[in-house]
Amino acid sequence: MLIVVNKKTVKLCITFLLVILALIFGFIIFNPNDDSEVFNNYEYTIDKPIDRGDKDSNYIAFACNVDWGNEVLPEILDILDNKNIKITFFVTGRWASKFPDLMQELVDRGHEIGSHGYQHLDYASLSLAKNEEELKRADNVLNKYTTEKITLFAPPSGSYNENTLVASNKLGYKTILWTIDTIDWRAGSTKDVIIDRVLKKDDFNGSIVLMHPMPETAKALPDLIGEMEEKGLKVGRVSDVLVE
Repeated sequence: MLIVVNKKTVKLCITFLLVILALIFGFIIFNPNDDSEVFNNYEYTIDKPIDRGDKDSNYIAFACNVDWGNEVLPEILDILDNKNIKITFFVTGRWASKFPDLMQELVDRGHEIGSHGYQHLDYASLSLAKNEEELKRADNVLNKYTTEKITLFAPPSGSYNENTLVASNKLGYKTILWTIDTIDWRAGSTKDVIIDRVLKKDDFNGSIVLMHPMPETAKALPDLIGEMEEKGLKVGRVSDVLVE
């Protein structure tokens, strides 16, 4: 059977296809994925992470990231109590949910609480929506223990991307990194090695020292505090070194 198609019909079909292609192309350009759309309409500034505080401060901040180490925390808390020192604990929502009594003790002993996200993920690989979701999940747990909104966020492993900074700022957080890393989780990190890693630095005022609830860290803590005090510094919280 022979089908005859005239030129007018062909032109109409081509025009119709071009219109469809134009619509599809326009949709792709003006309707990107959800994260990009939110990002493009985002009105907040993207603040850089803070890796140290005021260099003129007479404080040095100790920041302890907590997603494990519950068996060591009581010893660390007792050491800090004996020295009458308050530091910052960056806690995951997952950990706080598993150990509510220890979480409450951190608060009851007067330490500053920061968010470490809900779980220990690589935030640099997360979308904007996922970054925001993890922070909100942590909020839902951690803010049950505090009288004021938590405003400090330390991304696990210091890993972040632009999405992380947008989500952090949108939810009212300052993103915190560190100046001095004890690397106390690494194999071979004895008390003396941890102390040496900190003391080999020569600029302590306003610094943020990162640590974890490790057995050797607990052993090193009294000496580290003593060394800082000999230098005329007060050991305190991250908020103590930040410039307002």
